Amino acid sequence: MFTVRRSEERGRTELDWLESRHTFSFDQYYDPAAMGFSVLRVLNDDRIAAGAGFPTHPHRDMEIVTWVLSGALEHRDSLGNGSIIRPGEAQRMTSGRGVTHSEFNPSPEEALHLLQIWLLPARRGLEPGYEQRNFPEAERQGRLRLIVSPDGADGSITIHQDARIYAGLLDMGSSWEAEIGPARHVWLQVARGAARANGHRLDEGDGAALVEEGRISIEGIAPAELLLFDLP
Repeated sequence: MFTVRRSEERGRTELDWLESRHTFSFDQYYDPAAMGFSVLRVLNDDRIAAGAGFPTHPHRDMEIVTWVLSGALEHRDSLGNGSIIRPGEAQRMTSGRGVTHSEFNPSPEEALHLLQIWLLPARRGLEPGYEQRNFPEAERQGRLRLIVSPDGADGSITIHQDARIYAGLLDMGSSWEAEIGPARHVWLQVARGAARANGHRLDEGDGAALVEEGRISIEGIAPAELLLFDLP
């Protein structure tokens, strides 16, 4: 089964400094038909104005992955981490027993565009943790490169869940395909551009759930940046 979630169907948060689109229910946006997919609980497409951001706030029992599409994100947390995250870098924060953090756009001029991803952990009460790693564009061009996994395979960052995230860049006419394992669930998100997956056109901001499909075949129909989630 191939189910498309169109960009315009997503929830919205509109503030003077934030434009956010919510694939699944989040904060004041509630849709009982969109409460997540497998262990993928939140997938927010955020655009943050120059010099603005989220002040210090708490999290518990969630695996939080951030993927920057353009601009830069300044991260600080109660674990003592402080970093700048740029395009091509994946960040994972295990909130576990509890952590506070802030996220700001440090640029005085350039807007920030990122995907904020929350996944349910395999168990509650984990030790909070942090990891960040760069995945050069050359490693993602023309393919989907593993960036998050439960075991750090292929230099990916680790997550406390049987889930894998792939990031890729496909030009017009380039393609990528893979088997989908038995009992696995796949979510494909088009971050930018447009692609065709298993015969279905997906434009920027569109996502798709694949259940019992067996295989996924993706073709770029405009230069596209994609994230693929392989979930239990």
